[in-house]
Amino acid sequence: MTINEVQQDLIDEFSLFDDWMDKYEHLIGLGKSLPLIDPSLKTDDRLIKGCQSKVWLHAELEDGKVVFTADSDAIITKGIIAVLITAFSNRPPEEIVEADTSFIDEIGLKEHLSPTRANGLVSMVKQMKLYALAFKAQLKK
Repeated sequence: MTINEVQQDLIDEFSLFDDWMDKYEHLIGLGKSLPLIDPSLKTDDRLIKGCQSKVWLHAELEDGKVVFTADSDAIITKGIIAVLITAFSNRPPEEIVEADTSFIDEIGLKEHLSPTRANGLVSMVKQMKLYALAFKAQLKK
């Protein structure tokens, strides 16, 4: 499945819900299903800057693909990072770097988040792409 197909699946998944309260419930459920990050990875250098809540993001390169794990101290934020991990994890670095993020707007996430959470969302995407960029450079060596 391509990254665009995964993103379309996320759009379709969220479109099943008529109102935003149901979408928030779904987001919370996604956050609860996020695999637990190793507590030793919850370090300050893995905290995403620009988030209202604490969000730890870890990335590893496994078999040429970037694998993300994350956690947050806020339930909505944990759901947001779960959506992003679904979209970007287990992908080659180049695919993540070049990925279109318009699926976030199509789901309606940014417009239904507080300004500080929306800024945090942008920071999460930026950090994921920065990790992918670093791994892409590492692979070219």
